[in-house]
Amino acid sequence: MLVGLTGGIGSGKSLAGDFFKSKKIDVIDADDLAYIALAKEGKGYKNFLDVFGKTFLDENSKIDRKALREHIFKNPEMKNKLESIVHPIVQDGILDFINKSQSRYRIIIVPLIAETKSSSFYDRVLAIECKKEIQIERASKRDSSNEKQILKIIKSQASTEDRNKIANDVIKNNGTKEEFIKLLEDVHTKYLMLADND
Repeated sequence: MLVGLTGGIGSGKSLAGDFFKSKKIDVIDADDLAYIALAKEGKGYKNFLDVFGKTFLDENSKIDRKALREHIFKNPEMKNKLESIVHPIVQDGILDFINKSQSRYRIIIVPLIAETKSSSFYDRVLAIECKKEIQIERASKRDSSNEKQILKIIKSQASTEDRNKIANDVIKNNGTKEEFIKLLEDVHTKYLMLADND
């Protein structure tokens, strides 16, 4: 059984991923694959240079991701070009993960399932819901981003309503870590039962 785990910035996707890993469930994060794809030794680095040139390289010839992110927010055409480089590499990584996975079910963390209309790829979609002010608080602590930058990211992502529409399961992460883990425990138990009956 293949589960797509989605949610907005700062909603708790990484914490959920760590929880499922602790239960011996295979987990992969599409964002991690995208990050690796653009690393200096990554499969997309040369293609990136061919399209974007050296404008976004730092003094170590690494991609300045913050400058790049700010640029593509203002230039949708550049965003499409970047995605055309990164997405095929991410898809290959996901297919490789699925083929090698041995756990009773498997989880792919994908923030943009609703945006990419890819929910049919998964047997189930699990959405993490979170209040906007909590998202801002968590993301600013984690990324050292300011509120304006985080709000821009939230605005660019699907709404909570849109994510919940495509989800089979929705859990709220507005309380303590312990409360969130308890909800994840319930979902894990449910998924084990579903996987065993598959």
